[in-house]
Amino acid sequence: MKLRFAPSPTGLLHVGNARAALANWLHARRHGGAFILRLDDTDLERSKPEYAQAIEEDLRWMGLDWDERVAQSDRLGRYAAAAEALKASGRLYPCFETEEELAYKRERRRREGRPPLYDREALRMTPDQIERALANGKQPYWRFKLATRTVTWLDLVLGERSVKLSAISDPVLVRADGSPLYTFTSVVDDIDMGITHVIRGEDHVTNTGIQLDIYEALGGNPKTLTFGHLPLLTDDAGGPLSKRLGSISLRHLRKDGIEPAALAGYLAALGTSADPVPGMPAALAPAWDISRVSHATARFDTRQMLVLNRRVLHEAPFATVQDRLPEGADEAWWLAVRGNLDLMREARPWFDIIRGTIVPPVLEGEGEFLTAALAALPPEPWDATTWAGWTGAVKATTGRKGKALFLPLRLALTGEEHGPDLATLLPLIGREKAALRLRLSAGA
Repeated sequence: MKLRFAPSPTGLLHVGNARAALANWLHARRHGGAFILRLDDTDLERSKPEYAQAIEEDLRWMGLDWDERVAQSDRLGRYAAAAEALKASGRLYPCFETEEELAYKRERRRREGRPPLYDREALRMTPDQIERALANGKQPYWRFKLATRTVTWLDLVLGERSVKLSAISDPVLVRADGSPLYTFTSVVDDIDMGITHVIRGEDHVTNTGIQLDIYEALGGNPKTLTFGHLPLLTDDAGGPLSKRLGSISLRHLRKDGIEPAALAGYLAALGTSADPVPGMPAALAPAWDISRVSHATARFDTRQMLVLNRRVLHEAPFATVQDRLPEGADEAWWLAVRGNLDLMREARPWFDIIRGTIVPPVLEGEGEFLTAALAALPPEPWDATTWAGWTGAVKATTGRKGKALFLPLRLALTGEEHGPDLATLLPLIGREKAALRLRLSAGA
């Protein structure tokens, strides 16, 4: 078994790409197969080395590795040879129509009530006509002559699927400048690399019918290929993902503090009946089963992903996050604050509150209460029992209880209305900082 993930390095990976990459990787590892990273970079104008590097970095961040890395830009000679073979067999033919001429033809067919398909007029050109066009400086682009049949396959996700080739325009495989297009290069690579399974989005179903026809024309055996098409994602409101989240890159999610285990766990369960659980791909692979993916579109719910993210952070041992924490952070601090984090970027403010210096708000009307609290502040050493003992003494002195007792103390000590358990925080803040903050909040 051999699978591939084939992104174009013309931008950053987004959640849709990540889902496809993860599904291919999980399927390969679950069945002991190989996983290839193939960069579809034949668009030399738009493909950038920095995007290729970012793709590899983001995949590694998600916990995905690969057995082989291939760049299509290194295989241009192979595509040229394959194109010549198709020309020799009569399946790849030259076309000279301009974009304006093609648009006119499509509009004319629409007015006549016919589907706007390419009319194959170029196939009727005589050798003399072709020679004259070339002599006049016209450079042909090349179309593949589709067979007049219906291509059928058993899809791993969608079940039996078929594509009627006669209802599709002959696809352009080679541009006028000689550069090959994805529809063509993908097939050549899949044959040469011995790809056995292709898992990708449902929007590629028609492409699959076309590519199976090209596959056979190049001498490949379509029966050696298995396809799985994942239903497309929608946003929280059920709308097209591209309108809101389709452009959210993995780099963006990383910057926001999403944990790779949360994203991987969420994407692995997305579209199935299974409850998502956080986990890195290596831990998720043994339970992966693509047949559990529903035919229906799946909703990418950011709230559900954040639930997993919280779970990852709340359970994360100090050693696994130490390199991403502020300098000087220790295990006691991490264990105190991790249960209050939704995203890793929220850790920094709590480091400043506990280990650093903050200026708490002056609490109007609370000066007398905070002065009494300051007077009752016990000497160090402090431990987990200090908070209860101190607030008990303040309660006895002031007569306050509940929110009226605890909220002003929390605001004075942390500057926040909510946060980690103060019984844990107070010993970490220490008496000197606590006393200073009480005086500041009292307006002293």
